[in-house]
Amino acid sequence: MTYILLVFLKSEIEKVVGRLGKVKLSAGYYVYVGSARLNFKHRIRRHLARKKKLFWHIDYLLSDAKAKVVDVFYVDKVIEHEVARSLHELGFKVVENFGSSDCSCPGHLFYVDDEKKFEGLINGIGFKSYV
Repeated sequence: MTYILLVFLKSEIEKVVGRLGKVKLSAGYYVYVGSARLNFKHRIRRHLARKKKLFWHIDYLLSDAKAKVVDVFYVDKVIEHEVARSLHELGFKVVENFGSSDCSCPGHLFYVDDEKKFEGLINGIGFKSYV
């Protein structure tokens, strides 16, 4: 299962994200691409929880009070890396190395500045809304 978290940042944040180091994010919408081979619902509940052990890069972002998950999309295929590469190829600004420490993708977190282009991608792949 591949999922996309649509995250809204109320204002700019700057924080240390594990071994990735200091990350500065502008206010606005971001998408995070992930996968869950097992326990998809558990993974999403964990992402939505404010208090948790900070393990994945996305945990550091979502633990911030300025960040809010506004939607979750999913597709019943494991295509996380293909989706991340497609977002990058479509010109969405990638947060370098965020969420991609275990792969060769440039990153798995993207700033969304073109809603129609994003909707076209997820609809074309067949993502459904979960929230």
